Amino acid sequence: MDYISQIAAYVPQSEAEEADKRQILYYVNQYPDTILTRENSIAHITASGFILSPDGKWVLMAHHNIFKVWAWTGGHADGDSDLLAVALREAREETGAEHIRPLSADIASLEILPVWGHVKRGVYVPAHLHLNVSYLLTADREGHLAIRPGENTAVDWLPADRLLELTNEWQMDEVYIKLLERGRKLLGLS
Repeated sequence: MDYISQIAAYVPQSEAEEADKRQILYYVNQYPDTILTRENSIAHITASGFILSPDGKWVLMAHHNIFKVWAWTGGHADGDSDLLAVALREAREETGAEHIRPLSADIASLEILPVWGHVKRGVYVPAHLHLNVSYLLTADREGHLAIRPGENTAVDWLPADRLLELTNEWQMDEVYIKLLERGRKLLGLS
């Protein structure tokens, strides 16, 4: 199934997700030639991975250079329409963990995430929207972790019961909580 069909088939679990799904599909239809690339400076598709330990007690996160917060992994599609592959690639690149795998191949949630204007690698990037497709991933805590210079300054397993305290990014609280709950459900823990 192509990425547009996957997004269209996703069943929103809240009013916010329903609104975001509608808006994402609108942008996809408005900008079919550029929505998967950063060439679209208004909005473009990204894919994120929320990485849980198999016991659901830990979340693998990276300390983001630009925003200076602990955050989930993810990145731009950059033309790749296999969004699960994008989420997995970004998770592995940003954490150094090699054995990250999907808890499910299904989309876990949809969000529209505003990005403030910022400087990246010496170039100003104007404010825009990330039309984000999220996946639930898992990895064993014993594996190797490595920072990715230029992207993050630390990578670590954060205790799930203190996640919001440690991420300290109020805009993401609802997203992280819903993904934690959905991940634990897939793991058979709730």
